[in-house]
Amino acid sequence: MSIVMIVSIIIVFVVLFLAVITTSKAYTYKHTVDPLENNQHLNDANEKDDEPKNA
Repeated sequence: MSIVMIVSIIIVFVVLFLAVITTSKAYTYKHTVDPLENNQHLNDANEKDDEPKNA
């Protein structure tokens, strides 16, 4: 019975360690964003805003 408990505790610590490492790597990852001037959809939206509105 004690061997099962020891193995279970070891497995819990290994999973906890891997979760901490994965979370740490996720927070240190440098995310990038494409510049706005190259966005085709943004240019289309600006052209629609420039059109006169008939009310």
